[in-house]
Amino acid sequence: MDLDLSGRHALVCGASEGIGRATAHELALLGADVTVLARRADVLRDVVAALPRRGAQQHGWISADMSQTATFQQQVAALAAGSPVHILVNNTAGPPGGPAHTADTAAFLDAFNKHLVANQTLVQAVLPGMRAASWGRIVNVISTSVKEPIPGLGVSNTIRGAVASWAKTLSRELAPMGITVNNVLPGYTDTARIAQIVQGRIQATGKPEQQILQSMRDNVPAGRFAQPAEIGGVIAFLCSPAAAYVNGVNLAVDGGRMQSL
Repeated sequence: MDLDLSGRHALVCGASEGIGRATAHELALLGADVTVLARRADVLRDVVAALPRRGAQQHGWISADMSQTATFQQQVAALAAGSPVHILVNNTAGPPGGPAHTADTAAFLDAFNKHLVANQTLVQAVLPGMRAASWGRIVNVISTSVKEPIPGLGVSNTIRGAVASWAKTLSRELAPMGITVNNVLPGYTDTARIAQIVQGRIQATGKPEQQILQSMRDNVPAGRFAQPAEIGGVIAFLCSPAAAYVNGVNLAVDGGRMQSL
């Protein structure tokens, strides 16, 4: 199986922690040059210092705020002009919880900008390099909510669904150029996002934290939460040469939690 990413340049967003950081590590293990992107420069320096290196691999970082579209676009365009990007991992922290019917319009607009608009900005910035190489991988880290909406995550359910439809459209448009576009749908994963979801459920139900956590684990046939590296490994595979014929899919990595096909 060809998993070698030597000579490929990967841009991984939301890489200061959790799934993004784990994905950057897995891609570096496969030989890619990795640029990590997030807001916290001090954390990103540590992330880059810890990435595996072999041979001539070079890693770097960009401190950027995805809500500042114009500045963000300039930063990524400058990166891609200096070192064409062949692999793009779109990964952004989920919106705050709460019902859809009580969410302020601004919350939907903010999430739309940070997810779909930011993703579109990134794709347009890196696409010239992928086209020139006739090779590219775009993986969007979204949510199982695109198949089964999650109670209490009204804004997230809505925006994640929009990203999934955008990605499916792109997958058909870009396939003739040798570029694949896929979505990974993480289930419950041991990251800061879980803590955010649990706090929302505590506020909504008044139940203790441990009871909520156990109820979530009981809902997963595997009986546990995923580790970020388990999600990162799947993303890295989709970025590899071996996954060249996987395109336009929503791949759940959820321990069997969802009941839909």
